Amino acid sequence: MPVPLNIAVLTVSDTRTLETDTSGQYLCDALEASGHRLIDRKIEVDDMYRLRAQVSVWIADEDTEVVLLTGGTGFTTRDSTPEAIEPLLDSLIDGFGELFRTLSYEEIGTSTVQSRAVAGMANGTLVFCMPGSTGACKTAWEGILKEQLDIDHRPCNFAELLRKGGH
Repeated sequence: MPVPLNIAVLTVSDTRTLETDTSGQYLCDALEASGHRLIDRKIEVDDMYRLRAQVSVWIADEDTEVVLLTGGTGFTTRDSTPEAIEPLLDSLIDGFGELFRTLSYEEIGTSTVQSRAVAGMANGTLVFCMPGSTGACKTAWEGILKEQLDIDHRPCNFAELLRKGGH
C-alpha cells in the first residue's frame, strides 16, 4: 500500500500565473495521481532571497516532507534557483542532477548540459529543483521521483528514508 507524502510545489517564474503554469500543474497532478498529498503550491519570482524565504518556511514545517521546485535552473542572469537553494541543504543528492541530465540527454541532446537540476535534504525535508519546462518536469517525475517517492520501490527509496527518520 502506498504511503502518501506531504509535498509542496514551487514554480519559479517572473511571468507565470496559476492559470498558465503548466509545469507546476503537471507536478501537482502527477504527485496526486501517485497517491501523495499536495499541501501547498506557490509561484515566486526568480529572486534568490524570496526563493530561500519560501523554501525555508516549508523546510521548517514538520508537515512538509518534500519540496518540488520547477524553474530557475538555467544559465540566464535571472536563473538563481541553485544559488538560492543549495545553501539551505544539509546534504546534496548528487545522483539526482546526474541522472536527470542522463535522461534529459535522450530527449534534448547536448542542451542538457545547461540544466542545473539539483537536490538535497534540509532539516529532514527532501528538496528537488528541476528545470521549468513541462517536459523537464515530466522527465524528472517519471524517470526519478515517482519511484524514489514510492515506499515500495526497491532496493531503496526516499520515502522509506523519510519514514525511518534517516535524514
